[in-house]
Amino acid sequence: MDTNPTALLLDLAARAQALSDRDTLQDLLTAGHRAWCEGVADIQAGIGRETAKLSDQQLADRCAAAGAPWEKGMPRSEAVSVLAFATWEAAPAAMAYIELEERAALFGACLLPEELL
Repeated sequence: MDTNPTALLLDLAARAQALSDRDTLQDLLTAGHRAWCEGVADIQAGIGRETAKLSDQQLADRCAAAGAPWEKGMPRSEAVSVLAFATWEAAPAAMAYIELEERAALFGACLLPEELL
């Protein structure tokens, strides 16, 4: 199985579309969640590196362009995190994870154990 989070999420979402077995979908969802977290972390690190040398105004402009405005009073580190999350949410891998979640939910699979729901 591919360890690249993007490739893995795209593969898992595609595989899920043909499945209706709750346990199998649960396994795919669990693997997908790990890949989603890894993808977010990769994007966060990359955005952190890319924005490290930007001025506050350049960062604010980049945040605004991504639809994640740097709100008044928000620390720079939080603005970078918001930008990273907005960037990730627009990525095909994140969209594939949403499809995987939705497919799994149709058959009762979710990340929370039943006793917590």
